Amino acid sequence: MNCIVTAGPTFEPLDEVRRLTNFSTGRLGSELASFLTAAGHQVTLLIGQQATWHGERRAAAVETFTTTASLREKLGKLASSEIHAVFHAAAVSDFTFGKVFERSPAGDLVEVKAAKIPTRSEYLLVELLATPKIIFDLRRSFPKACLVGWKYEMDGDRQSVLTRATRQIAESKTNLCVANGAAYGSGFGIVDAAGQVIHCEGMRDLFPALEKHAIERH
Repeated sequence: MNCIVTAGPTFEPLDEVRRLTNFSTGRLGSELASFLTAAGHQVTLLIGQQATWHGERRAAAVETFTTTASLREKLGKLASSEIHAVFHAAAVSDFTFGKVFERSPAGDLVEVKAAKIPTRSEYLLVELLATPKIIFDLRRSFPKACLVGWKYEMDGDRQSVLTRATRQIAESKTNLCVANGAAYGSGFGIVDAAGQVIHCEGMRDLFPALEKHAIERH
């Protein structure tokens, strides 16, 4: 198969020296790309520039991305009906920055625009704006591919995570969603459109199961 794997975090700049990011290391996506490559598949790995895991990255091509817009652009350039599977494991920022305000001596909020926002003010108010969901664009860009999303959740219980995973599949027209995080508990759940779940205790179980699903779809 011709596969794309996304991995690691995006970031969103506050100004030219500060940024908003997350704790994704890029390990899972990197190891998935290495597994698929070892199994004989042609893999393009798109990995966040700020990924902190620097283990082996086996892939036919490895490209780095920065912001959410950067990842979206790279996926757009790879858009093709010849891609057979996309494993979207990247931790894409849910928010980007909007306007920044500081309180003036008169008590008013004044917008701040600077290459480096000064810290002289004791009060700053920063807008957070939702970023567009990349996963909603995948079906249009890769019409014949097996599309796999991720649902990493910290709050709630396992059933609530599985419900959100099923909703993600319906809304984004993906084939599968991998559920994990503290709310899910140990291991991973591979969820399909019908809400059926295959539980995998670790990545050694997860990767072959994902490959099998993608091959069946292909």
